[in-house]
Amino acid sequence: MAQLYLFPLLFTLINQFTSGIYASATFTLVNKCQYTVWPGILSNAGIAPLSTTGFALQVGESRTIQVPSSWGGRFWGRTRCTGDSSSGKFSCVTGDCGSGKLECAGGNAALPATLAEFTLDGAGGLDFYDVSLVDGYNLPMLVVPQGGSGGNCTTTGCVVDLNGACPSDLKVTSSDGEKVACKSACAAFGQAQYCCSGAYNTPDTCKPSSYSQVFKNACPRAYSYAYDDKTSTFTCAGADYIITFCPPPNTSQKSTQTPAGGDDDNNTPLINGTMIYQGAEWEESGAAASAFRSQAIAAAVAIAAAMWRLCHHF
Repeated sequence: MAQLYLFPLLFTLINQFTSGIYASATFTLVNKCQYTVWPGILSNAGIAPLSTTGFALQVGESRTIQVPSSWGGRFWGRTRCTGDSSSGKFSCVTGDCGSGKLECAGGNAALPATLAEFTLDGAGGLDFYDVSLVDGYNLPMLVVPQGGSGGNCTTTGCVVDLNGACPSDLKVTSSDGEKVACKSACAAFGQAQYCCSGAYNTPDTCKPSSYSQVFKNACPRAYSYAYDDKTSTFTCAGADYIITFCPPPNTSQKSTQTPAGGDDDNNTPLINGTMIYQGAEWEESGAAASAFRSQAIAAAVAIAAAMWRLCHHF
């Protein structure tokens, strides 16, 4: 009789375990910059923080994070960070989150900063994602979906060094005079027509400015101002994501995903009309995610076997 009660428990446990496996996404952050980057992570209001909210990525390093399916939030890269995190004196020249520590712990990126924004499992079960320059720019960033389908599931980002091309009235320089970031017009001037606020708070009244057009010309798929949705929001179902800081400017390798009915070479997404960002390192991350799921499924099977043996003891 005890078996009759244990079987429902067995199937409930397995279902919950395997549901967790497939209801999460893998985010891999990669540092291709020639300097250390300190990623910051902020969950949207009302959403629990991830297992980490900030860490260091040395040159060439990567780190993988498991993200719940219903998560929403943003990633960015902090640069030129110094100090001792344990003493609360940790700070960064760009992207600082104000926590005084390595972990941002609910702190947002100080302007200007390039942002990768995500809402997972949104309307229609799709993930919504973008790379935004609405809060300005501090370093190149690329988002590559892996293994997803549906929607407009493609690569996006800003891979150009805008610090060098930044208009003089938007540029941010370090104490040693180096250009380290580029403000948005909203952050630089605080005027309603640039911030899409007040009388300019609709798509009809807030139009691109000459400043936002500098961003758009350099990075056509990135948000250049608040209502730049049409060409800057992307959707995907069931994908993992790779976020790369300072992606190589001339990578043109084998595509990880051939569009249905299309030729791989002719249909891979382009950034700025010329540069293709895909290849072996993206595939490697996808393989790592698949390996994780395989291991998790094996663990679920082990749980089932243990429960089965327990049943036969009654």
